[in-house]
Amino acid sequence: MTNSTNMQNNTVSIPHDVRDLSLAAQGKRRIEWAEMDMPVLRSIRSRFEREKPLRGVTIAACLHVTTETANLAITLKAAGAEVYLCASNPLSTQDDVAAALVAEYGIPTFAIKGEDHSTYYRHIHSVLDARPTITMDDGADTVGVIHSERTELIPNIIGGTEETTTGVIRLRAMAAEGVLAYPIIAVNDAATKHLFDNRYGTGQSTIDGIIRATNRLLAGTRFVVAGYGWCGRGVAMRARGAGAQVIVTEVDPVRALEAVMDGYSVMPMLEAAKVGDIFCTLTGDTHVLRREHFEVMKDGAILANSGHFNVEIDIPALEEMAVSRRTVRDFVEEFTMPDGRRLFLLGEGRLINLAAAEGHPAAVMDMSFANQALCAEYMVRHGHELGKAVHAVPSDIDAQIARLKLESMGYQIDALTPEQKEYLSSWKLGT
Repeated sequence: MTNSTNMQNNTVSIPHDVRDLSLAAQGKRRIEWAEMDMPVLRSIRSRFEREKPLRGVTIAACLHVTTETANLAITLKAAGAEVYLCASNPLSTQDDVAAALVAEYGIPTFAIKGEDHSTYYRHIHSVLDARPTITMDDGADTVGVIHSERTELIPNIIGGTEETTTGVIRLRAMAAEGVLAYPIIAVNDAATKHLFDNRYGTGQSTIDGIIRATNRLLAGTRFVVAGYGWCGRGVAMRARGAGAQVIVTEVDPVRALEAVMDGYSVMPMLEAAKVGDIFCTLTGDTHVLRREHFEVMKDGAILANSGHFNVEIDIPALEEMAVSRRTVRDFVEEFTMPDGRRLFLLGEGRLINLAAAEGHPAAVMDMSFANQALCAEYMVRHGHELGKAVHAVPSDIDAQIARLKLESMGYQIDALTPEQKEYLSSWKLGT
């Protein structure tokens, strides 16, 4: 860990571990560019600066260290919080942003793009050393470390927030087993998060990452989307928009039926594996693409993941099957099978939209991080009233964010008249 660094005659003396502080000026410019497209968070920050609702709070945030996340961290600091930030994925960090957060904004940051497994967890422990009162997660890794290795921190924690579907699944499993030690708000499940971030953000940024990594034309390809949740819907929609023939694989009959009704081909993965050109997993589960699928894939098949963890593609099986392996482009590894077929793995099987591209556009993260900021404020005010469970984002927060977003886009909507309110609340006013 670096604790003090001289930079342009200024001394950075806050705890940090980043690649290169000389990248800070570049990172600051990019953070400011993203801020232009985050009007809801700007509005919240303006209020936070006046009211300081998070004064005295220490936040341990394990999130993707991007320009959009930087704007969230700056907003939380403006609210009076001490913010400590680490990466929630070894490949998602933007090194110039990490440098700027330390050198330009004074936010302790522990994140290096491409960091190894041990460094990743060392960075999580670094933010936990601050003894947080609130945790803020993207995948529940901080919560997992606290519950397994840092239980001494639990009495000091008011609660936490969780950004992803994968993290919410893990946290609900903990709650069901009775081991979750403090309340968590499932930011992911807010309508202004998953309906927009997961569908429009993941849809666009995943396609962006695949194209940046491969420079392949999508038109005319058979593009296999594994999982038809909100993220899968978004990727399928954007792939079809680019001219691909989209195939959806699912285990949920309702979602599979929805994909059929939306006009996609639906089949088991073993059948899709025989015909697909590009595969993208978005399930939150393990080994969605595995040995039996690799055995029948075409020469040149491209394998990508946009689920949170790099377990959706069975990489150990791919490594075991291959007779040779080499890097052919940035973020593209070629695995040659015994029969000469070549399978191409993108971004080490990690989130391709962050490994090879820049993640979600700022406009959509504006709503996601507005939820994070307002839920942190809510947790400070009401955390003591909440049980040790996973809680929904309060509906008034969701509605407030939607209203602010509409206003920032120049749209207005109607309001119910007193007569309409009475009609909706009464059982006596029928036909």
